[in-house]
Amino acid sequence: MAGETILVVEDNHALREGLKDILEQENYQVIEAAQGADALARMSSNAPDLILSDIGMPIMDGYAFFDSVRAKPEWISIPFIFLTARREHEEVLAGKQLGAEDYLVKPVTPDELLTAVRSRLSRSQQLLIAQLQQSYEASLIMLANAIEVRDPYTRGHVERVMSYALALARILGWESVALGQLRFGSILHDIGKIHVRESTLRKPGLLNAEEWEEIKQHPIFGAEMIRGVDYLSPAVPVILNHHERWNGSGYPSVADSFDAMRTTRPYRPVMAPDEARLEITSESGSQYDPRVVKAFQQAWDSREIIAIFEAFP
Repeated sequence: MAGETILVVEDNHALREGLKDILEQENYQVIEAAQGADALARMSSNAPDLILSDIGMPIMDGYAFFDSVRAKPEWISIPFIFLTARREHEEVLAGKQLGAEDYLVKPVTPDELLTAVRSRLSRSQQLLIAQLQQSYEASLIMLANAIEVRDPYTRGHVERVMSYALALARILGWESVALGQLRFGSILHDIGKIHVRESTLRKPGLLNAEEWEEIKQHPIFGAEMIRGVDYLSPAVPVILNHHERWNGSGYPSVADSFDAMRTTRPYRPVMAPDEARLEITSESGSQYDPRVVKAFQQAWDSREIIAIFEAFP
């Protein structure tokens, strides 16, 4: 990992240049500043990926500089490492209580410096990826819910189906990569409904043959919509097959079916929780994969299924 920009704030010119040389030899880009106020001015035009700052400096010391950095929302996630000649326990504790990610005591060796820098940059990158994924997932849920709003009987459906599916997959021992694909597939499983006429989605009674065929096409529509999106394409099988029966005749899946049974419809009343559970287990080996039904029963026995429904009523 190289090429990141590091801000070195140190009033000792010789030490600052030494730190700069070590970092540049590892292909880091280095910005220099002699004290906190100077560093803030430099950051206004070039925000670094990491800050390495002395504590005892004139005009604005390291603590005041840290407070100024963390006061700006756009800088709050920049990793911050304190560098000082003081060895007192109180100084180390004060820096950590402020929220600095690390604390190096001078004289620092090249190995100590580079190990700390690499560790904090790596952690920062991991957090950024996690935050981006959370934001992306939240956006997808908003999109999916916007589509579900067209169907007044499926409020909360996206969150419940995703939670049911992930609960069963964990019991089945799915790995993290597969769980991620299932998560996105569950969020977007009904995205193809955007191509279904609103009159069909909102029809208060039973669907006729034409309307039923239209509804049955939404997994195909949804799969085609995201097939060309590299980040989402692994979720295509989930979207395409979420209404396939175990015996191959179509049309339900365990997570989706259970949620449908627990939702009031104009043409049938809502099923009680245990009634819906019995409906699922009675169709094991015909409509539903027996392994998935077994996992569903385990999640039911642990009350995880009920907890999900209560969380998204």
